[in-house]
Amino acid sequence: MFAERTGYIVWVSDVKAARNLEKYGTLHYVSRKMHYAVMYVNADRAEEVMKNVRRLSYVRKIERSYRNELKTEYTSNGPDKSRYYGL
Repeated sequence: MFAERTGYIVWVSDVKAARNLEKYGTLHYVSRKMHYAVMYVNADRAEEVMKNVRRLSYVRKIERSYRNELKTEYTSNGPDKSRYYGL
């Protein structure tokens, strides 16, 4: 139903030029203070897109986001200790 997406953090030297990253994927957030942009790209063409983004003059570094690999469902195998902390 939904395409698999991969997140990337792109460190830039020019924040205004970072708006041009919308051509390569979905631009989620741009930090003006810390000079980075968060963008999402389809996973099947992520490598070729990042190869093109690396060539841009205002891109300093690209990091892959590991958010989709983190466990987000938590289980409690131990006893519930919240009743001990009541008033």
